[in-house]
Formats: sequence, structure tokens, C-alpha cells
Amino acid sequence: MVSVANSLGIMDSRTNCIRLIETASKVVLGKEREIKLSLCCLLAEGHLLIEDLPGVGKTTLSHALAKLLGLDFKRIQFTSDLMPSDILGYSQFDPRTKRLNFQSGPIFTQLILADEINRASPKTQSALLETMEEKQVTIEGKSWPLPDPFFVIATQNPFYQVGTFPLPESQLDRFLMCIQLGYPNAEAERDLLLNTDRRSLLEMLPVRLDPTELNNAQNEVSQMHVSEALLDYLQAIIRFTREHAGYATGLSPRAAVALLRAAKAWAWLDNRDAVLPEDIQAILTPVAAHRLRVDSSQSTEQIIEPILQDVALPA
Repeated sequence: MVSVANSLGIMDSRTNCIRLIETASKVVLGKEREIKLSLCCLLAEGHLLIEDLPGVGKTTLSHALAKLLGLDFKRIQFTSDLMPSDILGYSQFDPRTKRLNFQSGPIFTQLILADEINRASPKTQSALLETMEEKQVTIEGKSWPLPDPFFVIATQNPFYQVGTFPLPESQLDRFLMCIQLGYPNAEAERDLLLNTDRRSLLEMLPVRLDPTELNNAQNEVSQMHVSEALLDYLQAIIRFTREHAGYATGLSPRAAVALLRAAKAWAWLDNRDAVLPEDIQAILTPVAAHRLRVDSSQSTEQIIEPILQDVALPA
């Protein structure tokens, strides 16, 4: 049985998460669902990819999350001449001690923004693979642990824009979610035009959920109840993607775990103690669409539509 103190702690964390979403929505206007998905991704201990046109608020959202979570934050602008050592760090010879000293790169922070990640070469993109999976950096055969918590939020421009290098499947699979922000609605855009500059608002953001509370919330998310029927539904989705002719490759076991973790976080944010099929459906597009190889002309909703239509809900 959950103690009264623990129950109050869960309630406080959930309340703080709701306040975080509300506060972030005052900076990134008209995008409450996308903000909730972003927080859901971090609560599920995953990395986030935001794919959209320049200027729609991708970087602003990343800054806002870092401020509201009280996390150490660094931004790397990815360019075609960026090298792996510019991200990870490098070993430098010290002539006095005649030893190699490791000079850590900007990756050594709690939340790193990899801005326009697909403008860098595949070699540089791959520098993030170990950090995202193992939360460490290996240089000259020695491993260096990254801070805890550690998150990567990457932004990328649409593949059809000049000077982009598409992320390989192995890299895409490391991102628990991929979301799009899109243009704001007319009301949100009018507020954007009339009100304070977003950079000024970012500086004034309070911490709504500190790293200790975030860790506690992540632990609560991981303990959410999952029924056998829910697992049957999840496995039916995974099996459908592997057998459906419309998908070149189905979802991997890593993707199945990602779906479950994200669904737990979504259910937790909705103030429930168990995961429902609706939770899986709510996060299916951002978790699965970027992992399924299909005709590139399809939207993310079109990619996921056959699953929602043809996979039966549990009885």
C-alpha cells in the first residue's frame, strides 16, 4: 500500500508537472499537447527529436524545458564542419606531466540541445550514439560518465531543405519521441506579435520541477501498473507493423519498450495509476512514426493510421 506521505509526494510531482506545462505554454504559444509530449518523453527517460521548419519554436521549447526543470543546459549548433571532438571533447598532451589530459566537450551537461542536427555530417551525428544509449563518452579507450539526469533534445530541419544529412535508422531509434510543432494558430500568432519577446520570458521562467523531483517522478512512472491485456494490445501493434505490407521494416524490441515507457508517463501525467489502451494510442505517432520506413510522402498521421484502424482494442 502506498503511504500517505508518498501519495502526497506523487500528487505534488504531478501538480508541478501540470504547472510546468501551463508555464511553458505561455512561452511556446498554442502548443500545449506538444509540450506535454516533450515532458512525457523526459519522464520516460528518453531523448527527444523535434523536426520542423526553422522559426516555429523548436529551440525556444528546449530552452523552456531546461529552465523549468532546473537542469544545466548547453546548446550545440550543428554545422557541416562540426567534428565529433567539438561535441565530446578530446585528449590533450600536457608537456609538464607528459600525460594526456581529457578536455570535456559541451556534451557534459544535463540537457544538451543538438540544434539542426541533420546539418552535420553522418560521422558527427554518430558521435551522439554512445552518449544517448550508454550515457557515457569513450575517448582513447577510457569511458567518462555523463551527468545524471542526461537528456538530448535535437532539432532537425525537413529533409528536403538544402544542406541536410538524413539521420540513419540507428540514430533515429535512439530518440524515444519525434514531434513536430507546426505553425501556431491565428490567436497564438497574434499574441506572439503583440506580447513580450520570447527570450525575455525565458529568462524569467521559474523552476517547476527540480532534478530531484524529476528523478522521483521518473521512478513513479516506471512503477505504473500494466495489465496483461494491455501488454497483449502492445504486442499486437508491434506484430502488425512487422507483418503489414505497407511498412518496409517493423518496430524493434527497443521501440516496444519505448512505447510502454511513454504510455506509462502519459497515464501518470493524466493522474491515473494504470495504463490504458488510450495512452498507447496517444503517444503512438511520436514514438513509432519515425521508426517505421514507409513512402516519404506520407505524414506521420498517415503512417500510424493503419495501426489505429486495424489492431483491435483489448476486450
